[in-house]
Amino acid sequence: MSKTWYGDLPKFYQRQIAAMGLDEAGMTRRRLMKSAAAAAGVATFGGAITRAHAATQMQYMCWEGYNDPRIIDPFNQANGTDIAFDLIVDSPGGFAKLQAGASREVDLVSTDMPWVTRMGPAGLALELNPDDYADVYATFYDQFKPPFEPLLTDGKTIGVATRWGWVGGCINTDITSPDAWRTYDPVFDAKNKDKICVMDWGDWPILPMALHAGIDPYQELDEAALKEVRMVLRAMFKNTRTLVADLTQAQKGLLDGSLLGCIGAGSYLTSAVRKQGHKNIMATVPDPKNGLKQGIIWVEATAILKETDQPELAQKLIKHVVSKESGHVLSLLDTTCNVVTNKAVESLYTDEEKSILQVDYMWHAYENSQMHRIAPNIDEMLAIWSEELASAQ
Repeated sequence: MSKTWYGDLPKFYQRQIAAMGLDEAGMTRRRLMKSAAAAAGVATFGGAITRAHAATQMQYMCWEGYNDPRIIDPFNQANGTDIAFDLIVDSPGGFAKLQAGASREVDLVSTDMPWVTRMGPAGLALELNPDDYADVYATFYDQFKPPFEPLLTDGKTIGVATRWGWVGGCINTDITSPDAWRTYDPVFDAKNKDKICVMDWGDWPILPMALHAGIDPYQELDEAALKEVRMVLRAMFKNTRTLVADLTQAQKGLLDGSLLGCIGAGSYLTSAVRKQGHKNIMATVPDPKNGLKQGIIWVEATAILKETDQPELAQKLIKHVVSKESGHVLSLLDTTCNVVTNKAVESLYTDEEKSILQVDYMWHAYENSQMHRIAPNIDEMLAIWSEELASAQ
């Protein structure tokens, strides 16, 4: 497969994409069914012409949760559609699949915002006219209304922001104080040795540690900056070697008190256990350090694929996904609970649901965080991570 389309990505993502061995996609079941439905649009029976009422086929690539029947069934019933799903397990993989040919089959995609933004210059997604979504944006928080810079490419809007959260420290307030986590210092405190969990999630634990070292990982880094990243990771590994790839394992450690903090996850980790009643598990964001914001905001967004043959339905589906009712469902799933971009959803939350989502804390987190995007030097930072981890072991 030609690599020209992803040659500008960091090698970290190139390797993930190449490992999938994606080939040109042929006609999928959805296309076949759509063709069959079109052919069956007029059928004959006993010499009389009758019209078949086949559902309109649509394909939706998304994270789990966007396919919740409470969101999708009302749309199907109202619009005579039958939506099939291609669930994403990682954003680079979803992007690669679209580039390998699935873009001809998919109508809508909901994924991490940096990859939606890349769909514009990659020729995958339609440019959206914000005026066409004025009714949607009227209900949004101001922070996500157009012009929302992270979803702009050359002044063109690619996608609509849907769900968001923050990455900082995940803590158990029964054994550590939120005030202690107004900095990442507890990660390096000798008394916390072997009680700090570091998520083995690619760049996610590296980015906050770089910020703690005074390095903005979203800028081009020189050798001196990369050396600072190396030193902060070395100090982290010296104090704690608890690397966890399984979200549930990290949640269990926080719940049973064997871990007092976790780096590299955030509200995505804490929300599900808060929903189970464990309000002592909290996602925090440190205060800015020397003017550099220490938290990270992640955002998911939804885009319409350029080659969709159902652009009007795709637009209706975006509006449905970010609606008040859908947003309420999307923000309170069993697997994870995260706030959404539609301010109107707040009126549906009970006090308990607001507590689960840390609604009283979310704008503090937002104002003290960087907006996540692909870090230019992720390859070098991941290489440093691997080298320092090996040395620590």
